[in-house]
Amino acid sequence: MADPILFLDHAPALGGAEQSLLLLLKHLHRSPWQPHLACIGGPLADRAAALGVPVHTVPMPRLRRSLRAPFNWTKGVWAIFRLARRIGARAIVANTVRSAFYAAPAARLSGTPFIWYMRDFWLSEERPRHPWADRQGKRLLCAAAARVIANSRATAIHLPCSGKVTIVYNGLEVERYDPAMDGMPFRQQYRVPHDAPLVGMVGRLRPWKGQDRFLQVLARVREWFPDLWGIVVGGTPFGVLDDYPQRLQRLAAELGLEKRVVFTGHLDDVRPALAAMDVFVHPGDPEPFGLVNIEAMAMKKPVVAFAHGALPEIVVHGETGLLVPPGDPEAMASAIADLLRAPARRNALGEAGRRRLEACFRSDHMVKGMIGVLREVIQ
Repeated sequence: MADPILFLDHAPALGGAEQSLLLLLKHLHRSPWQPHLACIGGPLADRAAALGVPVHTVPMPRLRRSLRAPFNWTKGVWAIFRLARRIGARAIVANTVRSAFYAAPAARLSGTPFIWYMRDFWLSEERPRHPWADRQGKRLLCAAAARVIANSRATAIHLPCSGKVTIVYNGLEVERYDPAMDGMPFRQQYRVPHDAPLVGMVGRLRPWKGQDRFLQVLARVREWFPDLWGIVVGGTPFGVLDDYPQRLQRLAAELGLEKRVVFTGHLDDVRPALAAMDVFVHPGDPEPFGLVNIEAMAMKKPVVAFAHGALPEIVVHGETGLLVPPGDPEAMASAIADLLRAPARRNALGEAGRRRLEACFRSDHMVKGMIGVLREVIQ
């Protein structure tokens, strides 16, 4: 009989962490483990249930800025403890930071090994206001964890427990990505001329993803390529409400790009957008991984990105894409222009990117990494 493993994730929408978790849940069915998912419901629960994974709804509300936080935390911990005992969980794996603060004490109460899957640099989405609190929270979670999984070396260096850390890169089901996909239907849908050079990016509409920087770079490249078009794929699936999307629209107008850049909003499937692009750009702040980069590589698109965060672990400069000095939009614009001038080089970089993806970032590599960690902690 398969050993139950309880995975936790608090997210109300599907981000890169949740996409990677779904792949783990799907493929662990083929191993000696039976994955269970504890979450708050929503799209993640629906997708996991469609895979045949037992899904359990547990409360994991925010733990800050609320007088009820201690009560909510206790209620959530107790629910996870009881669930772990009921299903006979052999390990509890927290896929997000918030779920880790619920999972760690529940695992201790139930005598179950706790595995922390850390997919971010910080315990908050952006650089913390109080670094001491971030360091202390990481120390607490590291102390509680039997093992810590980091999704890149860039993530691992932010953790205070290097002896417990295993690096497991995110992966893709390569067969789902067909580089021969026709990008013309996507161009027609968004009225992009079939022969216009098209440069694009993918990411949630958040300042650290760099959409504003992308627009500035696009305006510079357009000085060399007047027929250039740009596409920004991404929305606000996690319900963050601010004026950033409106600011982007205003910036596009100020730069004279309002008729040359398309904002698609959130897309459940980014493959048609990638198929339509000539060059994929990652203009954001340092990323702990950046799943969209390997998706672009899967579609044989050359990647132009800043050489920071996990990007140098993913993109091989001059072989699968071009890395430019961080914070240098002029260098990024020049790199994009160089590729637009050289179709044969674009194709060669895209081909090499696909080969690198297949060698390093397949879903089965990610699953093997998780199984290795489970075998370590379960005696």
